[in-house]
Amino acid sequence: MTVVDIPVVRTISELRRYRETWRKDGLQVGFIPTMGYLHEGHQSLILRSLEENDVTVVSIFVNPSQFAPGEDLDAYPRNLEHDLTFLYGTTSSAKHRVNLVFAPTVSEMYPSGIPLDVSLQKGAFVNVTGVTEQLEGHCRPAFFRGVSTIVAKLLNVVEPQTAYFGQKDIQQTVVVRKMVSDLFFNTKIVVVPIVRNETGLALSSRNAYLSGPVKAKATVLYKSMKNANLRYVNEKELNVETLTKEIEDEIKGASDEFKVDYVSFNDPEDLHYLDTIDPKKGCFLSMAVYVPNVFGKSGTTRLIDNYVFERQ
Repeated sequence: MTVVDIPVVRTISELRRYRETWRKDGLQVGFIPTMGYLHEGHQSLILRSLEENDVTVVSIFVNPSQFAPGEDLDAYPRNLEHDLTFLYGTTSSAKHRVNLVFAPTVSEMYPSGIPLDVSLQKGAFVNVTGVTEQLEGHCRPAFFRGVSTIVAKLLNVVEPQTAYFGQKDIQQTVVVRKMVSDLFFNTKIVVVPIVRNETGLALSSRNAYLSGPVKAKATVLYKSMKNANLRYVNEKELNVETLTKEIEDEIKGASDEFKVDYVSFNDPEDLHYLDTIDPKKGCFLSMAVYVPNVFGKSGTTRLIDNYVFERQ
């Protein structure tokens, strides 16, 4: 299947035929795994791959195994035509454009089926322990099992020399790097900085759920983290409890409809929770906040964001 001059393949066997040709030609392959509904954040990953590789592959697959029952799997935005048009317009030169889109079906990636209830799932799965129990893993216990499994499958199929991930999902980058190292994947993981809009809101496919006024208020997530970092850098504030309260107060002050799920300061290597920041190591500041969405009075969307506190 070809739409706007970008080949789209649906099966592993077809993708592997392309991969074998690239191997014979000695071409360097870069890979960006996505769940689609692409935006400028994805574009930064794609442009990096186009710059550094001979071939760039983008996968578009909404992965069921990282959604729990009751989460927004069915509502997650999907629009392949939008994504292909976006990819086609990423650069103006046909010589520097995505070479292939891998958009498999659920049954292709999970031949044993994939019910959302983990206790009913069958087949092979990947667990990365030690860095998945915190943060998102604490709130969504099966989430990183699903992420690690689908990333392992995709790396095994595409066999890229380099794969690109966004810093917005900062815990995911730690988990994937650990998995790739421990399971000896022959792939380099590159983490690309967060892309934000002009007000500082981190770009996300889930932003499509938000009204303009909510998007404007949601910029407080970035502002509160930036202010906390200024306290850390300029005033040498290292106490996590103090910084956390200031962040939460700032978010609540922006809107009483915003509900903080967590604000957390974690070690940049193993993600253990911190009471005090070690300025010789820095830390990751992460948050998740529920904000109103366009689906009705009771509808909320969970936004995540993070900020790296550099070593001082």
